[in-house]
Parts: sequence; structure tokens; C-alpha cells
Amino acid sequence: MTITDPSWDARLRGERFFALAKNTHLADHLAAYTQAIDRRLGARPHGRDAEWQSVVNQIQPSPGSTSIADQASLKSLLKSLHPWRKGPFVINDLVIDSEWRSDLKWERLKDAIQSLHGRTVLDVGCGNGFYLSKMIDEGAELALGIDPTRLFFYQFEAIAQLTGLAGAAILPLKDEDLPPVQLFDTVFSMGVIYHRRQPFQHLAYLKQVMHPRAELVLETLIVTDEHRYPKGLNPDDRYAKMRNVWCVPTISQTLHWLTEAGFNNPRVIDVTRTTRAEQRRTEWMTFESLDDFLDPHDPEQTIESYPAPVRGIFIADA
Repeated sequence: MTITDPSWDARLRGERFFALAKNTHLADHLAAYTQAIDRRLGARPHGRDAEWQSVVNQIQPSPGSTSIADQASLKSLLKSLHPWRKGPFVINDLVIDSEWRSDLKWERLKDAIQSLHGRTVLDVGCGNGFYLSKMIDEGAELALGIDPTRLFFYQFEAIAQLTGLAGAAILPLKDEDLPPVQLFDTVFSMGVIYHRRQPFQHLAYLKQVMHPRAELVLETLIVTDEHRYPKGLNPDDRYAKMRNVWCVPTISQTLHWLTEAGFNNPRVIDVTRTTRAEQRRTEWMTFESLDDFLDPHDPEQTIESYPAPVRGIFIADA
């Protein structure tokens, strides 16, 4: 099987999203999304598309408890979609213990944001779509995630197939690919803005797809020592071994960015230091993790001698 398999080509090009959106206020703008997907995907497949497609094709819906043999087989299939960054996911007796305890972040923000009931929600940089299921659980009418990383798309498809997840979809897009139409009631951007050379441009992309009274939920790495880093931290090379970290802002700098980008009433709702309880190596993500990113002699700083990771959650009105 190759990427030319019509069933998989349709999935990658938004079949799930278009089926959800055709009877909503997004219906008049689906042609623009088709064009955006075609531009992003082009004609070239990912080198592992056929392998990942084969994995998902072998996964069957799991309505109840499974035998030990079936569970072992499912675990082996899902592990071939390694690494699992966001989670955890629970499928009957099987727990996908991802690198991040993403549920902890959700608990920190869910009671501080506007109700998602009946809303059309966008999650930019959604990864494997873990938060999309949370948004649907909170009553969102439609939850769309965008992320260009192909592996995350297949992880989402595997979980959706196992759980029967309805109301959510992922498109293989970046923020700049989004048609500039005000369609979304709530927009999430979590763990994205510090990877952007131009944070104002990222915020502009978000604002142009939000209804006038929509809510933005922005989560980012921050530095808390504003005296030492009045203009934020601009790493010389890497931060906590991460490439493409252009600026780790302060709280006041982030609030300023939001105001300058045209958002109203920006405020910070949570500041939390990242700990090993929330980010760690597991059997589902065997690469380096937080322990490897911190100075072994001083956990208050990274391996590069920068302040250890702290994350802030901000909300603002469009």
C-alpha cells in the first residue's frame, strides 16, 4: 500500500473534518481548506506513510475488555507509532503512558476558560489530538486540531478508531495555512509560540480566524525572573536541548504581545514549573526527556545553564 491508496489519501486530505463541518457554519469555507491542505501536502508522501497506514489499518474498534493476547497485540501495534508525546490514553485495560501527563495541564486550565459547550474550537499545534477529546467531553460542537507532523495524525486516527471519537478531526496544517476567516469560538495555542521567530505573526494568524468575541488560550514556556531577563530569554542555540526556541518570554512580555496583537483583557491564569511528574521518559516515549534536559547538579537550571522550564497559561479575548 502507498499514499496513493484512495482511502488514506482522503483521510490525510481532511475527510473526517469535511464530514463534520459540512452541516455547520464552516461549510461555505471548505474549498479554502481543501486548497490549504493541497498546498501543504503536495504530491510527495512521507517516507513512513505506508508503514503507519498499515498499523492503523490493523487496529479494530475496541468496545469492551480484550483478552491478554489481543491486548498484547494492540500494545505492540500502538508502540510502532512511537514516540507518544501527549496523553495518557486509556483503552480498556491498556494505558498509553505518554511522555507528558497532558491531563494535568488540562486540569489547570479547564475551569478558568469560557465554557466550550456548543463551540467550534481550534487547537493549533495539537500533536496527536489528546486535548481534542477533552474539548469534546466539555461539550464542543466541533474540535479541529492542526499539526503538520504526520506521525501525530496517524496516532490520532488510531485512537479515534479504537474509541469511536466523534466531533474531532486533525488537518496536517500550520498556523499560516489557515484560511483567514473568522470561524472559531475558542482557539488554543499550547507550546507553539516560542518556536516562532515572529511571535506577533503567530498571534495574527490566530486572531484572523477567531470570532470577534472569541477566547484565546495561550500556553508557553516563560521565564519568571524579569529583572534578569527583562526582554525574555533568547537562547544562543538550544533551550533544554530543544531546537528552534527563539524567545522564552516573561509574563509581562507575553501580556504585552497579546495587547499589541489586538487581543483584549489578557491575563495569566497559571504558572507551573515542569516536574518529572508531568514530563518523563516512559516505555511509550523512550527518547530523552526532562531528566536529560536539566543540569544533573542543579535541577533549577537546564543543561545549557538557563532557568529550568516553567510554563504559563494565558487567556485573552479577540
